[in-house]
Amino acid sequence: MQEIVMYSDGGSRGNPGPAALGVYIETLGKQYGEYLGTKTNNEAEYMAIISGLKKIKALIGKEQAKMTAVECRMDSELAVRQLTHRYKVEKEHIQKLCFQVWNLALDFGQVSFVHVRREQNVVADRMANEAMDRGMQQTTLL
Repeated sequence: MQEIVMYSDGGSRGNPGPAALGVYIETLGKQYGEYLGTKTNNEAEYMAIISGLKKIKALIGKEQAKMTAVECRMDSELAVRQLTHRYKVEKEHIQKLCFQVWNLALDFGQVSFVHVRREQNVVADRMANEAMDRGMQQTTLL
């Protein structure tokens, strides 16, 4: 089984506030960020995971995905605990994002969620912050 390591991060300036996601698919050497508009930190974290899993599937294809184990590393301990069923997800909008992650996980041979320290997640964090800066600048110019 092929193994892919993905780092993800989401954040907002204000909670809610201008938000973005960052993804670093280490194994495939891909990294990107995306501005999300106004979101909470938790929404941005989940959207980063969703975006990363979708990107991996698009890059390797549906058939290869079934034979691939993805390790999702993130510095959001809350998201990891919610996705691994250690914490209950009480907010309905976050439940919907959790379901999206779990449904995407079914496309892969295996998906795991691992908490890492912030200093181990610098690439995804940088991608999110750069996307947030670009998005906020564009919004200001409008």
